[in-house]
Amino acid sequence: MANALAARVVADCGFGAAYVTGAGIANSFLGIPDNGLVTLTELADHVVAIRAVFRGPLMVDADTGFGNALNMQRTIQVLERAGADAIQIEDQVFPKRCGHFEGKEVIPAAEMVQKIKAAVDARTDPDLLIVARTDAIAVEGFNAAMDRAHAFREAGADVGFVEAPTTPEQIAEIGRLPWPQLANIVIGGKTPERPNDELKTLGFAGVLYANTALQAAVLGMQRALAHLKQNGQIGDATDLLASFAERQRLVDIASFQAMDRKYK
Repeated sequence: MANALAARVVADCGFGAAYVTGAGIANSFLGIPDNGLVTLTELADHVVAIRAVFRGPLMVDADTGFGNALNMQRTIQVLERAGADAIQIEDQVFPKRCGHFEGKEVIPAAEMVQKIKAAVDARTDPDLLIVARTDAIAVEGFNAAMDRAHAFREAGADVGFVEAPTTPEQIAEIGRLPWPQLANIVIGGKTPERPNDELKTLGFAGVLYANTALQAAVLGMQRALAHLKQNGQIGDATDLLASFAERQRLVDIASFQAMDRKYK
């Protein structure tokens, strides 16, 4: 999810945990691709807003940590204070690209190991999870990516994330790694979607649908606005919209109205 409104929808649909997507923030906040231009301050501001309305655990996409090992330490500190329960970092060259784009580059594994150690040292809450992602499949091959996953675990990462496997066999092998692993399902991306129950059976601890809400919202906006442009009114096509009452319910207007009455 990319913003606090989406966080409210996530909670309203019954999901107990959520993922703050860097790609979604780039798309929805700046209107640009996921190419590493969101700043740490912009990311932290989004996390603070989301934390205010979402009670469950939050995993935050911190991309490459916004620089070297020292930058990584500050990134962890800032995002932990903002309300992150888990922070995902990755081994791409800065500025990064979406994990399902072509032309990715990765830093040396030894450099990423040091960044992970810096991240682990920077956290003040021992329960804050460090999630180490590698994008090496597309750059160095699957075996090299698995080697990186093992090295990142030895460096102190709590959760593994081997990005963009392209076959069921690769997915299964990642799931067999003997510590918690994440699968990332990008609809239209490189990884084939498998049912959540199947991924759990394969050994995955969690599945990310990082931009499903955003892609659905884009389609909804396109349909409603195209209808408005073509017809000059919404008219009886109200099924294209959430109702006014539903929008107010979702943002919890009742509690704000109650506070307004209390303090008058």
